[in-house]
Amino acid sequence: MDSEKLDIEFKKAIKRVNAHTDPFPADTLLRIYAYYKKATNDYSRPSSRTPIINAFKTNALFQTKDITEDEAKRIYIDLVNDYFLDKK
Repeated sequence: MDSEKLDIEFKKAIKRVNAHTDPFPADTLLRIYAYYKKATNDYSRPSSRTPIINAFKTNALFQTKDITEDEAKRIYIDLVNDYFLDKK
């Protein structure tokens, strides 16, 4: 998939996640969070009021450290598509 198509698919996946009103399972949400952050090159500190949630987010981000932004986009897209496919 070329870079332009990857960006389009990534933006579609983001819209699906943002439009979803039911809660995501915690493990899925953490993975989506980590790959989104990696894909967008956003390394700001997790901002939960709960320290344990920040620890989980930090750990999820740490697990993405060895992949590129494009790889993170692909994984994010796959995670989102798989989640919604399983929901049907």
